[in-house]
Amino acid sequence: MTNASRRNRCLPLSSLALVLLLLVLPRIVMAQGRQGCAAPEYRQFDFWVGDWTVTTPAGKSAGTNRIEAILGGCVLQEHWASSNGGDGTSLNMWNAADSTWRQVWMDAGGNLLELRGRLVGPSMVLTGTHPTPGKPGSVTIERVTWTPREGGMVRQHWEASTDGGATWATQFDGLYARK
Repeated sequence: MTNASRRNRCLPLSSLALVLLLLVLPRIVMAQGRQGCAAPEYRQFDFWVGDWTVTTPAGKSAGTNRIEAILGGCVLQEHWASSNGGDGTSLNMWNAADSTWRQVWMDAGGNLLELRGRLVGPSMVLTGTHPTPGKPGSVTIERVTWTPREGGMVRQHWEASTDGGATWATQFDGLYARK
């Protein structure tokens, strides 16, 4: 068999392989995209999903919050409305690249807070740092903990430390009850 006849015989097989690859590859990629957020870690914060009335420990109204799964269940979006008239939103997602949960909070006052963390026991614990306003060179650590409670409720406890975590001051303590 000459080289030319081998090439002619192989060419149709190569073409067939290429056609099959072009037909199958998009389906594989699409299936991976649909399964992109199927890992159990993406469901760890689902206890927070819902439409909520939020009260302080004393029972006073703090506001309302709606948490919804968006983008195929890959992201949780928060829609906060304070009883005092302020509102804000956050985007929350499991980051498989570094095995942490991330939250980016933004509000109508122009504030931005970036947190990261993970599930610790039954609680989601996210922390972040930022420069302390009015104190050049000083850093504030923010720690927010969401804990599922009996009856489908959730407690959100937000603390801040300006001394490297030696002491913590409560910034917000809210009890979420489903509407």
